[in-house]
Amino acid sequence: MVEPIFEGPFKKEMYNFISLKRSLGYKYSSEPGILKRFDNHLVLHYPNVVALTKEAVTHWCAKTMYETSANHCSRASVIRQFSKYLNSIGITAWVLPQNYYPKGQQYVPHIYTLKELQDFFTETDKCHYCSIVPYRHLIMPEFFRLLFSCGLRCSEARLLKVKDVDLQNGVLTINDSKNHNNRLVPMPKSTVLRLSRYAEQVHSFSKPDNYFFPGYKDKPMTLGNIYKNFRRFLWKAGISHTGDGPRIHDFRHSYCVYRLKEWAIQDKDLLVLIPMMRTYLGHQTFNETAYYLKWTADVFPDIRVKLEKCYKDIIPEMEVFSYETN
Repeated sequence: MVEPIFEGPFKKEMYNFISLKRSLGYKYSSEPGILKRFDNHLVLHYPNVVALTKEAVTHWCAKTMYETSANHCSRASVIRQFSKYLNSIGITAWVLPQNYYPKGQQYVPHIYTLKELQDFFTETDKCHYCSIVPYRHLIMPEFFRLLFSCGLRCSEARLLKVKDVDLQNGVLTINDSKNHNNRLVPMPKSTVLRLSRYAEQVHSFSKPDNYFFPGYKDKPMTLGNIYKNFRRFLWKAGISHTGDGPRIHDFRHSYCVYRLKEWAIQDKDLLVLIPMMRTYLGHQTFNETAYYLKWTADVFPDIRVKLEKCYKDIIPEMEVFSYETN
């Protein structure tokens, strides 16, 4: 990750602000890029300011024609936090009020049907050889299956290294994930068998620190490349895609919903299993995991009663939270 170089009137404060965030446990990987763009704005329009004015903030935070409401609010939130930091160290700064900009419609996860999953994975199996990325036709069928079979975030699967995939014991080691979370993820036997065959073809001579799903020149696959292939498989599988989804992260949502459905049908003790799922998924709070009870009840209303027996106060009144990256 290349760190930005700040040149504006608050360059020292921006460096210190980033260091503070990271010392508190936040990854703060994309936010420095937002601060750099704001820094460029200040250099161009307000190079000599000693206080952060409302005009300087709103001038840059205004929504552009091409960005979504979610991205707009995320960008503005970083500047709001930076303004609060400036005030805390004695520099006058106008703080963007909370909810100053409308958030727009919240994204609704797409829970893939079993047929959609079958059709999608069938298309990944048809992926052909590419000389630029010679292992692509071997990677794609296993990469997307792993997202669904283990409920992984895309970045967690993308950054797996050979040493993180224990095929003998059937366990993945997820390092430094969201909120610096580390965890072990047991894999289904069918996934272990598929990845074992894949590893024999791709990693016979690999080093432990090589990426398990290598991209161009042995670097990890880029998010852009993964998304491009994802869209292609969706289209070939006949799954409609709009600006609102389906998204890659919906494999994780679907994993949770189908697992909860299975447990409910089998009359498993959800009071015991929900906390286990929380650990498996790498969630920080119980509500992040329990949220999927509502989705499971909505997608499969025939088992709503079984779910409500364990968490009757959660399903009807689940608090809304940002779940796009959970």
